[in-house]
Amino acid sequence: MCSQLHGKCFCDCLNWKGVCIYQEFNNNGKAAKKGRETFRCKVKEVGHLEGDVLLIRFIAPHKLALDLVHPGSYVFIRTDENFYFDVPISIMESDIESDIVSIMIEIRGIKTKKLLDIKIDDEMVIRGPYWNGVFGLKSINELKDNKALVIARGIGMAPSIPVIRKLSNNKNTLKIVIDKSPYKDVYVNEYLKQYTEGYEEINTIDKGKLSDEIKKLILNEIANGVTLIHVAGADILSFKVIEFLDNIDKRDVKVSCCNNAKMCCGEGVCGSCTARFQGHRVKRLCKVQTDPRNIFEGRRFI
Repeated sequence: MCSQLHGKCFCDCLNWKGVCIYQEFNNNGKAAKKGRETFRCKVKEVGHLEGDVLLIRFIAPHKLALDLVHPGSYVFIRTDENFYFDVPISIMESDIESDIVSIMIEIRGIKTKKLLDIKIDDEMVIRGPYWNGVFGLKSINELKDNKALVIARGIGMAPSIPVIRKLSNNKNTLKIVIDKSPYKDVYVNEYLKQYTEGYEEINTIDKGKLSDEIKKLILNEIANGVTLIHVAGADILSFKVIEFLDNIDKRDVKVSCCNNAKMCCGEGVCGSCTARFQGHRVKRLCKVQTDPRNIFEGRRFI
């Protein structure tokens, strides 16, 4: 990734927005830095909420629990020593008093299906911490004494909790919208009660487009002073919300959203998280931290 370490005499990190690799190399005595650590963590609780939804609580080292408190935190987990079965999962809650970390998993493929075999008192291998699970972190951290709208759909309910906690701790007034589809229930209800008085259930997507209900709600909330909209769901939901805001000329309303890139190494090396943009630009989404409008503008979806 680093042009200077390749032998060139100038910096050419055009699409790299992470930590300067060359500076880290120099500061570490001209040697590559040690990678993320792995931890063996004991499973405290396992809950099968639905056929394809799994809730796991595990005991983490105190330092790891502290690092995973922030919005956008995620880890790679696996049930054995085979590192090819690493699964990136966003953190739903990290309790720094009990060091218990909670994650909610949607079972999709062969990697996540192995997690169905986990039982209480088993050990999981955790690699982390990582923090780029949300785009627009700067907007979230800087919003104080203001108003924000949080729209969560499906499994996006889980990673929305740290964002809601951060916005609540910054004394913002929150409007929470939950679309539980395709699930039967809102499985983050107990966490929402800690940070907000309630939430509204609304269908957000109708035939691949934003529903009229959510459009009306967004307009009303902007009129009431909302300056930030956080979208926790699939890329199509984030894209449609940004498109709607730009169509009604509300580019001043800031947006943050989930990072749904397919990750493997988490370090910007393997290329599984890359997305291609106009002008043949390639961005590694596991490291890029920017406004979501920059992520979806000019992105080639096909």
